Amino acid sequence: MKTALIGSLLWAALTASALAQPVAPIACDRSCLDGFVDRYIDAMQAHAVRPDLFARETKFTENGIRLPLGNEGLWFKMSGKGSYKFYVPDVEAQQVAFLGTLREGGSNANDGTLVGFALRLKIVKNLITEVEQLVIRPETPLGGAAAPATPPRFPPTGEGVEKMGAPNPIFAQVIPEAKRPSREEMIKTANYYFAGLQRNDGKGYYPFTDDCERFENGMQTTNIPQRDPATGQTVKRGCKKQFEESLKGIVSRIRDRRFVAVDRERGIVFSFAFFDHENINWTWQLAELFKVENGQIRRIEAVFHRAPYGINSGWSTYEEGLSEEAQIIR
Repeated sequence: MKTALIGSLLWAALTASALAQPVAPIACDRSCLDGFVDRYIDAMQAHAVRPDLFARETKFTENGIRLPLGNEGLWFKMSGKGSYKFYVPDVEAQQVAFLGTLREGGSNANDGTLVGFALRLKIVKNLITEVEQLVIRPETPLGGAAAPATPPRFPPTGEGVEKMGAPNPIFAQVIPEAKRPSREEMIKTANYYFAGLQRNDGKGYYPFTDDCERFENGMQTTNIPQRDPATGQTVKRGCKKQFEESLKGIVSRIRDRRFVAVDRERGIVFSFAFFDHENINWTWQLAELFKVENGQIRRIEAVFHRAPYGINSGWSTYEEGLSEEAQIIR
């Protein structure tokens, strides 16, 4: 009986000790991370910062500027949702990125101005702790001046992205688990795009598939018939041929390359970066994603707008913001 009593006491002590240990939070899976994007957009449309969704000290930036969460930036006038939705869940990093369209400044959910929208959320203990978003608005003021008589080559970003309808089926193709590279390997491949384009001389390393296509602000920018001034012939250039023949010396610096979400299951890498054109004092602030297969880039989508020259992301130090090295954000 004495032995049994000691055993019972020992079991009770171990049980109490186990119960006293903090329970590790359950990691958010793919659908959970996608759901945080939907819940975040719903909260922004409702202009309500809910305590069951956001951590107490959630950091929020829009277009590289830190703002109070809940009543400024797109939160102030978001009125509805567009139809284009592209989710990039990163289960390993517990972050999720998103590229899509929203509406701003409307009197109802359907009549606002379409804007291009890129987003990163960081999830900790089932709450959003970081919000980083890029809002690509039309160049004309909301509800303001009439469109110019001669339309630009590119329509407003929101309209261009909306017309794409849905992400290309290539992005949904699942990579067999045994063939999935690490996050670091996928980021290394995606970063070759930035390294190859920066100060490009046509002789760099360009790991594109033969069928690679690129879309910028909703418009296809590869394999477009163009007249070659050297020969007078009409040619089409794919991703690699553009880098080798036409996209030379156009970007002086690609910096603050922040790779924020990697979907290893589908081979997608999502990044934020800045393209500086020193000779014209011009900076593009962009979100860009890559479909990576077998160490090559198969498809690219980007949204971007002009930003103050040399602007920082709001998440990097001064040195990181000027760096041309890849940053792996977790």
